[in-house]
Amino acid sequence: MLRVTIQVPRELYGSGFWQFFYSICKTYLPLVYLQGLRRKSLVNLPAMRSANSRYWLCQIAGWGVVGIIMLFFAHAYKISISTEVLLARITIVFVAGILTTHVLRLFIKWRGWIMESIEKVIPKLAIALIITSLLFSLLILGANTFFNLEGETGKKLTFLAKLSGSTIDNGLFILPWLLIYYFYHFIEKSRRQQLDTFQLEALIKELELKTIKAHINPHFIFNSLNSIRALIDENPARARTAITELSNILRSSMQVDKAETVTFEKELNIVRDYLALENMRFEDRLHVEYEIDEDTLDQQVPPMMLQTLVENAIKHGISKHIRGGVIKIISDFKNQYHELAVQNTGNLNGGLNAEGFGLSSTQNRLGLLYGDKASFEIRQLTPSTVEAKVLIPVQMN
Repeated sequence: MLRVTIQVPRELYGSGFWQFFYSICKTYLPLVYLQGLRRKSLVNLPAMRSANSRYWLCQIAGWGVVGIIMLFFAHAYKISISTEVLLARITIVFVAGILTTHVLRLFIKWRGWIMESIEKVIPKLAIALIITSLLFSLLILGANTFFNLEGETGKKLTFLAKLSGSTIDNGLFILPWLLIYYFYHFIEKSRRQQLDTFQLEALIKELELKTIKAHINPHFIFNSLNSIRALIDENPARARTAITELSNILRSSMQVDKAETVTFEKELNIVRDYLALENMRFEDRLHVEYEIDEDTLDQQVPPMMLQTLVENAIKHGISKHIRGGVIKIISDFKNQYHELAVQNTGNLNGGLNAEGFGLSSTQNRLGLLYGDKASFEIRQLTPSTVEAKVLIPVQMN
């Protein structure tokens, strides 16, 4: 695993350095990840302490349950043993169990078995189970011999027989511990990876949306400036009016730049300003019709999307006809969708110009915001009319 360490001079702390660093991270994805590492480093220490506390509580509780089980069986089967010897044996099992499983935990973390797949780690866990059970038994037998806690039956058996029998019995205690520990961390690792994946996908979508917007806004500005340039020599008064219209459009565009969606009413106002600007250039060649259901005005739509469709309808439809044509904007509800359509005089000429009609950017934005719940299509509605239609899921307020 690649680890990156960033050393920051002490004098930069408390200054605007991290604000500058954060602004860069918002733009460049690798630095966003580094920024996340810095934030995690500030909170990892308390989290680690909390995890260690939970671990030791589980250790004490788990092996405490083992001691209770030993008391239960000793009472149920009426084993002839003094209370002092029984409690001493339980204490030895309790201490040896915590010691051996803690060593096992350290070994698992050291070898990085948690990060491996189940198929690869199962044979390793099986070997670790046998070795840990053997070590557990050696500690118990050694302590029992040292403190003279063996019963008469145990003294008659050979050391090998006692070791093999104790290893099998004690393995029944180690096995649940090993399964619980491994699968707890395996599930926790999967959950963290899934969360990191979701966060990364959300970040990528945010960056893609900003990139798409950055491609759309200059395109709109350049077309508007071309419209103004065409009026400067021909009619300076109208050119001044056009600059005012453009100022209104840019102001509205900048206000919604940080939003993924805006109300259709705001989007429609931008389009009205844009069409008023274009109408100065085309004059009688451009006719605009609106078919708007007022109930759709509060629906959320991607910013500048409708404006892009109208812009392309003018560029590839109206401007190519000497007599101009009609642009019709439709907004209505259809089943559970907000239907948004732009109809214009023109022809597809037997195919779709994806770039010219804004097909790529519109489909990308809808896909990022709504997945497969939204749709977009361009078709030849009539022999002389092209329709670009968007269906967006209705959002209930």
